[in-house]
Parts: sequence; structure tokens; C-alpha cells
Amino acid sequence: MFNEDLLKLANAVVAANRSGELEPLIAEHYSADIVSVEAGEGDGAPRTAEGLEALKAKHDWWNTAMEMHGGEVEGPFLFDPDKFAVRYTMDATNRQTGERMQGAEIGLYTVSGGKIVREEFFWAVG
Repeated sequence: MFNEDLLKLANAVVAANRSGELEPLIAEHYSADIVSVEAGEGDGAPRTAEGLEALKAKHDWWNTAMEMHGGEVEGPFLFDPDKFAVRYTMDATNRQTGERMQGAEIGLYTVSGGKIVREEFFWAVG
């Protein structure tokens, strides 16, 4: 029913996020020209990261700034031929402020040439 390559890539993203093994995922499945966009600016991190090095820096910032207590990864949700979404929930503490937060977001991924070229994150509010 869906493009098998898209399904395979989407399942790889879900599996990597569940296991926490993101470095191999990024190296294999992300375009060198990746654009990653957050729903808004926060805590000194830029809203948009362009390129693999900026994406890796964004992940490093998160891992340094936040202590994860738990979370879930749901999906993937496919939109043939070139998009998929993943729902994330998280329970984390900001290491600097000590503020604990729970939240949910949707990651929308766009694929071209077998690689993720764009990811956008939509935060649940309310």
C-alpha cells in the first residue's frame, strides 16, 4: 500500500528514537543538507538547524541541557510518497533550572532521494 522505502526509513527513525541510538540513524538516513525546525525558540537553542553538523549540535545541546526520565515514541504515520510523522512524549528536567516538564510533539519528516531532508516539530499545547 505504501512506498516500501518510505516505510523502512520511517521504521528506522522510530526504532532509533526508542533505543536512543540516533548517531547511526543520522549518519545513514539524513541528508547532508537537512533542515530541522522546532515549533519555537527555547532556552538558547536556535529554532532552525541547517546541515548535519548543526543537527548534531542541536542533539548535543538537548542531551546536555535536559535529563530524560521517560517518554514514548508512536508511529510511524505515513503520507505517501515522501512524508511521515512520529508522535513523541517526554518527561524531562531542565538541568539548569531544575524545572521538570512533560510534553508531546509531532515530528513531520520529509524524504527526498532516500534521505530525510527536512524535519519539523509541532508541540502540543494546553
